[in-house]
Amino acid sequence: MSFKETFSEFYSKVKSSLDDGTFAKLTLAKTIGNTELMNIYVRPILDENVLNLELKFKFQKEEIVEIHTVDSAFSRLVEFINNPFLSAILFTTEFDLTYKLNKKRVVSVNEQFPSFAHASPVLLEYLQAKK
Repeated sequence: MSFKETFSEFYSKVKSSLDDGTFAKLTLAKTIGNTELMNIYVRPILDENVLNLELKFKFQKEEIVEIHTVDSAFSRLVEFINNPFLSAILFTTEFDLTYKLNKKRVVSVNEQFPSFAHASPVLLEYLQAKK
């Protein structure tokens, strides 16, 4: 399976956590070598009552922010899997899900106990407004 296919399966969990109100944050990390781009942090934002995702690209000397729809964020993030990032961590209130590539570029997805007790306040506000 390609990285795009395996990351697509992982990203479906991201979308589910946004839909059910358990999403806390998403982080791409663990770069290959010493790269200029160090992390990508993803969090939900509201733009005219539409749920979008803010992608914050953390470079060594600056930060760049991009706003994407939930679906277009996948296309933007998948570009960085295996180059330069070897892992993505989805933090939800129910579990933490780690997507990881090892040295041989074999994908593993592991679920751990949740690190966050509360979902993103912006997401909760959005879901409350939809009711």
